[in-house]
Amino acid sequence: MIDKLEFFIALARQQHFGRAAEECGVTQPTLSAGIRQLEEQLGVMLVQRGSRFLGLTPEGQRVLEWARRIVGDTRTMREEMRAARRGLAGHIRLAVIPTALAMVQKLTEPFQTRHPDVTFSVLSRTSLQVLSLLENLEIDAGITYLDNEPLGRVTSVPLYSERYHLITAVGTPLADRDSVTWSEVADLRLCLLTADMQNRRIINQHMAEAGVTPKPTLESNSMIVLFSHIRTGKWASIMPRNVAESFGFGEEIRMIPITAPEAEHLVGLVATHREPFTPLVSGLLHEARLLAASNAFDRNLLSSDGSAVLTS
Repeated sequence: MIDKLEFFIALARQQHFGRAAEECGVTQPTLSAGIRQLEEQLGVMLVQRGSRFLGLTPEGQRVLEWARRIVGDTRTMREEMRAARRGLAGHIRLAVIPTALAMVQKLTEPFQTRHPDVTFSVLSRTSLQVLSLLENLEIDAGITYLDNEPLGRVTSVPLYSERYHLITAVGTPLADRDSVTWSEVADLRLCLLTADMQNRRIINQHMAEAGVTPKPTLESNSMIVLFSHIRTGKWASIMPRNVAESFGFGEEIRMIPITAPEAEHLVGLVATHREPFTPLVSGLLHEARLLAASNAFDRNLLSSDGSAVLTS
């Protein structure tokens, strides 16, 4: 039954019998036979069939919810028994929004130091993709925005707050300023993340609140592409300061706070809500809480003039 439910989840995800079979490591006839047997066992049609996959029936949609729950619980049981025999070991699949990629090592490095038999794979994905991958059991956890768009049924641990800065080369317009406004940066030659990124939707939102519309002359889903264009002195960008700092900009690049209004958005670890969690996810959530506590301590540090400093 578990194998057949795995087949069914893969088919719902791939929406193609051949690709689903390839994902499961079986032949297409084996996968098709498994799903037909599942239909016979449940007494309902799960898949609308024609010359190709046409979608799930209403019963299939409901069974898909149960399948994800049952398969997720089965994986949890297996991991828990493996952890009881060998200690915490295995592989954690993470999907991370581009602006948070630079901080992932603050989570993975201490976790792997404590649990050296755990390995990681880290994917760069949009916030919507992070949630979709979680729902489809394709990842174990994600790092995404927590306070801007609906997350659904997840467990979350806030890690840090993004605060937005103008990133521009020395000698370019506004580079000599101590702060700038959202309406002012709209007039610059901007390179920004693509519109499918929540970071870009946040930027659009704050510019709209200021009565302006961003008109970037270059868009990319890669932070490296944006940074390489900023270095030319021909483009500026808007991004969280902690992201810019991770690329080690020297004195030739300025990071100027954007005010009116000052924008702050929470980023954190998310995992599909279930009880119990797999040992690996439970350990990762614990590591995230330790990191969050450390960041909270850092945020309470004072600057030389006695005012509070919020670090990202």
